[in-house]
This record gives sequence, C-alpha cells and structure tokens, in this order.
Amino acid sequence: MQFKDIVGQETVKAHLIKTVKDGRISHAQLFLGPEGSGSLALAVAYAQYICCEQPLENDSCGECSSCRKYQKLVHPDLHFSYPFFAKHKEDTALTFVEEWRASFLQNPYLGLDEWRNHLSADNKQANINIAECHSIIQKLSLKPFEAEYKVLIMWLPEYLEKEGNALLKIIEEPAQKTLFLLVAQNQEQILNTIISRTQIVKIPKQSNADVCKFLIEKHQLSEEKAMQLAYLSNGNLQAALTFMTHEENDYHDLLSNWLRACYGNQGLKLVAFVEDDFSKMGRENQKNLLRYGINLMRECMLFLAETPGLIHLSAKELEFISNFSKILNLAKAEAIANELEKAHYHIERNANPKILFLDVSLNLVKILKFNTLPAGTQHIL
Repeated sequence: MQFKDIVGQETVKAHLIKTVKDGRISHAQLFLGPEGSGSLALAVAYAQYICCEQPLENDSCGECSSCRKYQKLVHPDLHFSYPFFAKHKEDTALTFVEEWRASFLQNPYLGLDEWRNHLSADNKQANINIAECHSIIQKLSLKPFEAEYKVLIMWLPEYLEKEGNALLKIIEEPAQKTLFLLVAQNQEQILNTIISRTQIVKIPKQSNADVCKFLIEKHQLSEEKAMQLAYLSNGNLQAALTFMTHEENDYHDLLSNWLRACYGNQGLKLVAFVEDDFSKMGRENQKNLLRYGINLMRECMLFLAETPGLIHLSAKELEFISNFSKILNLAKAEAIANELEKAHYHIERNANPKILFLDVSLNLVKILKFNTLPAGTQHIL
C-alpha cells in the first residue's frame, strides 16, 4: 500500500512523511478517524514507507523487496491485530490471517461489518482476547528479521477490554525499533491507559469531492450518480462502496416524487409507491433511500436557515430543496427527518416494509398537508 493509492487525505500524508524525514517517528501512534476515512490504509502505507529500502521523496518505492512483501501483507516484520470472532479461547488473530489479508487487499477501507461478512461469525461478539494480547507480546519480543522496524498494526483497539492492560508495559517500553500503530474510530471506547501512552494522529472523514472522484475514476460511475453516492456516504468511502453495490434506484427522483405525493395527500399514489417501489427494493436500498432522505432534510434545514455556504448539492437537488422549502419550516423538516430515522431503525430490525412505509407515508401527510407535528417537534419562537 503506497500513499498514492489512498484516496484524499493529502494533509495527513504530508504530516506522516515529514515525521519520517525529520526522524520523529513516535513508537506508539493512534490513528483516529471515522469508518471509511482510510485510516487503516494510511497506517499500512506509513509502515511501508518507513521500511522501504529505497524511499522516494513522498512515497515508498513500491519495487524493493520490502515493498513487494508489504503489498502482499506477508513481510515477516509486519504484524496485524484485529477483532475476530473466536470459536476457541486459544484463537488469535493469526488464526484468521488469510481471511484478513484477502479482506484488506480487496478493500483497504473495510469496516467491521464487511470484516464480519468474511468470517463465520454466527452470533458471536467481536473482541481482541487475552490470548491475542499474549501473542502480541511474544511476537514483539523478537528482533526484526529483515527491516529496521518491527511493526504491529492494531485495527479497532476499542475491542480490547481489560485484557488490554496486559499490553501497557510493552507499549510504554517496547524493544528498540518497535512501532505500534493503533487504528481506531472511537476514542471514548479505548482504554485510557492505552490512549495516554500513544501519540494521536487525527484523520478527518473523506471530502465529498474526493469520494466522487474515486467513484468516477475507479468504478466508472456517471458524475451525477457519483455525486449522489458521495453525498449519501457523508465522507465514508466504505459506505459509498456499499451503496454502489446495492444501487438499483435513483433515490432523488423516487424520494422527491414520494414527498410530493405526501404533500398532495394522494392516497392511491402512496399505496402504489409502497406496493410497486419500496417493498420491492430490498433492505439495503430501503435503508439507503431513507438515509438519503435524512441527509436531504438536513440540507433543507440549512437552506431555511439561510446558510448557502454549507450546502453542497447537485443542481437538480438544489432546485428541489429550493422549491420544497417553500412549504416547510424548521419544525416540519425536523419532524420529517425524525420519521425517516425511525423508519431506518425499524428496517434494520426487519420490519415489514409494506406496513412500515405506509405508516411513514401517512405520518408525512399529516406533517406536510395538515401541519400536524408529532409531540416534541414544536419550537418556541
């Protein structure tokens, strides 16, 4: 994995490269970024750059023996730790290393759900167990085999529970030329004793422009469709890839027509939407439609608040919210967003789509046509 292969994050890349050039490589670093930001890919590219035998000005060479092994994740001085679904108490990350390599090489932006899909997780909870902690200590007690540094990349240290305290000593006082790279999404869920021993590298979510460019160049999507998925993913590249996989509908046209029918109190048309469109979309597309609607209501609120600088939409979407906002106020927009969020919650829990979408449609009619707001959405002006 080279820096040039990673979408966006130019500021973070420049910072990481500078730490190597200045000789300021902290032995324990916490890459903190939301899912789909590329934080795991950045950690691998950073380690590859540090261990490269012939580094370039702003990247690893990609051709030396070290780089070739890093690109296949088989370098003897590169170790991974990650949550897994243990079937036996002696299972460690090494038990699932082949699945891990295949998953990362296929998609460096993977999230826990995608990782779960590569394993036979059943109903087990993901964690990093005490056997894995002991395995880490054993591996890092050895000297590097080939490279100058021995590297451990731990993905999602949030899944270390109290067993993580077993690693405190080796994190604080590691063997010489040992590098810990922890890749996390939620700082609040990490043991404070571990956070205090690391240097934090904050990684922002991807920009919509970078996600859009990636979808156009790597997956040959049209500009309009790429912009829609980038907006829908909200900076999460993994989410954008998931949406693309399940993409079967034009969410904007379907959503706008549905809302117009709700405003017009067109009962037969709403029943047709439920019977012919929503119930046949499949669960992932239903969730994506609702998520798109929630984001669009957010943009309506920004439009109503007269903050155009914060609105990033295509021309077609901007025209729609400009017209639709004429019949809205902030309370109505909030109420609609709440209804869509509740529907998304119930879809995730396998609610019957016909019953659910008909109920949501009737609630939207009450909000849009009859100005009847659910309790809790009224504002004192």
